Amino acid sequence: MENIKRVLSYVRRAVDDYKMIAEGDSIAVGLSGGKDSLTLLTALSELRRFYPNKFSLHAITIDMGFENADFSAVAGLCASLDVPYHIVPTQIAKVVFDIRREPNPCSLCAKMRRGALHAAAKERGCSKVALGHHFDDVVETFMLNLFFEGRIGCFQPVTYLSRRDITLIRPLIYMPEKDIRYFASKAGLPVVDSPCPANGETEREEMKRLLATLERWHKGLRHRIFGAIQRGGVDGFRDFGRLEEKRYTEEEQTDIKNQGPAV
Repeated sequence: MENIKRVLSYVRRAVDDYKMIAEGDSIAVGLSGGKDSLTLLTALSELRRFYPNKFSLHAITIDMGFENADFSAVAGLCASLDVPYHIVPTQIAKVVFDIRREPNPCSLCAKMRRGALHAAAKERGCSKVALGHHFDDVVETFMLNLFFEGRIGCFQPVTYLSRRDITLIRPLIYMPEKDIRYFASKAGLPVVDSPCPANGETEREEMKRLLATLERWHKGLRHRIFGAIQRGGVDGFRDFGRLEEKRYTEEEQTDIKNQGPAV
């Protein structure tokens, strides 16, 4: 598949750095039908062909209960990758939007989806759940916590949930969203558009737009934030000593500061 080697380079590095996959693991991939989870499934399916630690895969979609949700093309992809596919029907959409009528639905929705996904993974004998959070998600989550909660924090690359006895892994944390978007397009992945009425109007989307604006003024900003997360050891992230961006000399830094923002 075109460009799979580039995707695998990101995934293999994250898996190795954080020891995400052990011998004999049975891993459930949370498959929403979006570009991120489809890219993750494709990469892990390819990785299992040659990774030293042998592992198996299941793909699980939590059907939120929106009308006209069609995952037939996703099922076709799973079949072509020889990955068992499971759709779990729920009434999450009805609870969140019709019964509770949440003004800020994302938190409750995410909590219910996580619960359904973890339960479905355990029912199928999976010890780990792979999630499609990528490089930009790391930066956005860190900034959201800083802006809206006043705390330094992020999700972890690897998280053990003791109450569920299940481990969450995020093999795409090094892969920028633009690279995922390019791969998904070139590979013809069957992306399912989100039917959620709150899609595009969340605090995360607001942060995404803010970071895009700041990035136009300060090239490499996202990489510097990600590097700070690693060097600060925020929530399990580690600095592995790789050069991810241009390092400015002290003289260049002074010149940049003195220039100020463009007007």
